[in-house]
Amino acid sequence: METTWADRLRAAGLRVTRPRLSVLDVLAEHPHADADAIVTGARELHPSLSPQAVYGVLKALVATGLARRIEPAGAPALFELRVGDNHHHLVCRSCGAVADVDCAVGAVACLTPSDTAGFVVDEAEVVFWGLCRDCRAVAPAEAAQVPEQDNRGGVRA
Repeated sequence: METTWADRLRAAGLRVTRPRLSVLDVLAEHPHADADAIVTGARELHPSLSPQAVYGVLKALVATGLARRIEPAGAPALFELRVGDNHHHLVCRSCGAVADVDCAVGAVACLTPSDTAGFVVDEAEVVFWGLCRDCRAVAPAEAAQVPEQDNRGGVRA
């Protein structure tokens, strides 16, 4: 039996409302959308919906684990419905396209800190930066001149 948005909202302890359903529909169609794109999409489905209502819905969805907020360096926060699997993201330095990438196993980049400093680690967030296929194809000469970024998204000199 397929679980509906209404079922998921109820299971998370949230009331089923038209604004919540609108936001979930937009996120299902547009993973990795920023808040402005979600507001625009949700208002197409529910014209009287205010931006503040959308922000409130996003906050509730993230707080209850129905949505995830990611914040690539230098970009607005993005939202997605793929939660609970500790996947990571690929981000294009040129156009900002974002793609999911499953968590690697075996000999990989550092996913376990050498010292937890007393923290109990429950998630590792890795963002891989590069150029997407489309951007590499459009401007290969320009792509070769893109400044290298450090692991936080800052440009290295």
